[in-house]
Parts: sequence; C-alpha cells; structure tokens
Amino acid sequence: MRAVCPACGHIHYDNPKMVVGTLPVYQGKILLCQRAIEPGAGKWTLPAGFMECGESMMQGAWRETFEEACAQVRLIEPVYHMVDIPHIAQTHLFFRAELDTPEFGAGDETLQARLFAPDEIPWEDLVFRSSHSALRSWIADLERGVFPTRHVTLKPLVD
Repeated sequence: MRAVCPACGHIHYDNPKMVVGTLPVYQGKILLCQRAIEPGAGKWTLPAGFMECGESMMQGAWRETFEEACAQVRLIEPVYHMVDIPHIAQTHLFFRAELDTPEFGAGDETLQARLFAPDEIPWEDLVFRSSHSALRSWIADLERGVFPTRHVTLKPLVD
C-alpha cells in the first residue's frame, strides 16, 4: 500500500534508509568506535551511519568512517557485507577498507576509537546486530583467506 494524496495523486514514498560503513583494518586489526550517543552509548560498533542525499554509497562509507573515527581509509571491496533489516526499514552496507597508517581518533559521536585483534573484539559490548554479523563474517573470511560478498537478512529479535 502506498500513501497517495487523494486530492492530487502525489505518492509519498516511505522507503528504507541506507546505512553505510566500513570494516577498517590495519595490520590484521579492526578499527571499532565506542559510541558517545544513543542508541548504544558506551557500546562498540563499526564506523557507519546514514547515507546523505547526493553522495554515493562509497562516499558515505568513507565520510562516516572519517566523522566517527577521524580515519582516512582506502575502500578495497565494493560491497563486502550487506544486511537487510526490513522490520526497521533499513539496509546496512559495509565496505572492506584499509588504514594506511594507524592514525585515527574520536569524532563527535565517538568516545574512543581503537584497533582490536580478532580475538580481542568486545563481543559482549557490541551494539547493532549488523556490526556483529559483519565482524563474524570478516573473521571467518580472514581465517579462510577469501572475502566473498555476503547478504544477510535480520529478523526481529521478538516476533
């Protein structure tokens, strides 16, 4: 069902929101951000956020990584991990990325940014199931040495 104005016939589109981000790696470690804002203040996540009008997915992922982690990355994988979350009308898309140098910091929405080895990831303190899913895939792919594009659909935690 579409929301259509009965007077003029204009269709109001209520489309999913795109969240774009990166899995930034430096010498085998992943860069995570500890959130300073809700939802999930104090929890860790991959650098990501809502795409802006007028930018490409890659531009948005680069911008969000720079805004949240003060990090400049090289995007090395077009679409590495995509997560559909229909019950909240969002699609999260992550790019594999590399940090050329270990230069990063905390942006306005971040308490701190930090590199974690795969066995150091604070799983119990992660927010957002999409980040959790992308990190699990990254670790599995790292062990195999193959990084296929992945597409996951998350269902509500409670029906």
